Amino acid sequence: MISYRRLWETMREKGVTQYALIHRHRVSPSQITRLKRNEFVSTHTIDMFCRILDCRVEDVMEYIPDQPQQ
Repeated sequence: MISYRRLWETMREKGVTQYALIHRHRVSPSQITRLKRNEFVSTHTIDMFCRILDCRVEDVMEYIPDQPQQ
């Protein structure tokens, strides 16, 4: 599973709000909702966040292995 928990931490550290993403950087509210739900987003979206936040991919997302079924 891909988790975007690091995105919210990076935004907090950089002082960037969801309001600023939507109104200043023209990020779609639906993209933010998808990230909040840890749903799939395009590499274009990841690239956009890295540019806006001046950070690396690792600062936006992380891979968390699925738990094996028992």
